[in-house]
Amino acid sequence: MVGLKPPELPPTAAMKFVSAGMAGCIADLCTFPLDTAKVRLQIQGEVRIPRTISSVEYRGVFGTLSTMVRTEGARSLYRGLAAGLQRQMSFASIRIGLYDSVKQLYTPKGAENTGMATRLLAGCTTGAVAVACAQPTDVVKVRFQASGALSDSARQYSGTVDAYRTIAREEGIRGLWRGTLPNIARNAIINCGELVTYDLLKNMLLRAQLMTGEDGGEGTWPEPSLSLQHPTPSSSPPLDNIPCHFVAAFGAGFCATVVASPVDVVKTRYMNASPGQYRNALSCLLALLMQDGPAGLYKGFVPSFLRLGSWNVVMFVSYEQLQRAMALARTGLA
Repeated sequence: MVGLKPPELPPTAAMKFVSAGMAGCIADLCTFPLDTAKVRLQIQGEVRIPRTISSVEYRGVFGTLSTMVRTEGARSLYRGLAAGLQRQMSFASIRIGLYDSVKQLYTPKGAENTGMATRLLAGCTTGAVAVACAQPTDVVKVRFQASGALSDSARQYSGTVDAYRTIAREEGIRGLWRGTLPNIARNAIINCGELVTYDLLKNMLLRAQLMTGEDGGEGTWPEPSLSLQHPTPSSSPPLDNIPCHFVAAFGAGFCATVVASPVDVVKTRYMNASPGQYRNALSCLLALLMQDGPAGLYKGFVPSFLRLGSWNVVMFVSYEQLQRAMALARTGLA
């Protein structure tokens, strides 16, 4: 068996909440340079107020990473990591860790299976709540990731705490929640393209028994959830293991990138904008379309997919194993 075996007792909601936050931090540590490259490519070519001309041009994912290392040093790849980890501990904990609980809350009593509408509603709910709580950390993360394009004298923040204080002082408390609406839209889409797709793909893999035990037995299985807890039938079960998690997470990452990239580009530009540059997220969208056309909505798509796809794989595999480790520890202490 690959990974930890499912415990006898399912993980509690608190275990899922903590596991999701920890798994999100692990995934961020592994994929943060790709996220930074995505941000740089998304804001490249943006006409800023006041007008500035950047001498650095980024070409492709690996070209962006190598250019950053050459011109700013290797540490630039992880600029904003502290805010990113703060974001994951609050953001991933809510949108991923509470998904099963909210899904169960929306599922009618006595229903054998959870419908698509219920899954989508649960994904939208946890995504919106997570953004409302974690938006300031996202704003600071994006500002730090984008700041490498500015000269040293133009950089405003000496550290993460200073960034929170400076933004609140100069732009008001609303500045810390800049881009909340496009971010809610983005994360509602990502949650539906990511969590719901992962949920459905994993469900399909287990029910189709594409990854079965050695004897290929056919048991009767309840609907899987992100808690991955199943009773043991008499015959050999489909393996709810790391390869299954990998396939489902990879597919979820691709779907999430395709549907969320346009909103993600607008969100990044709006968060990084100087005060007064855009009246609202819609004016940012219109400016982007006038300047770059529809293709501008998919700026940074390759790093977005590399980042989101790899982030999903690392996060979901870590999430599954962390849940099982906590549940096994709980079983041992019981």
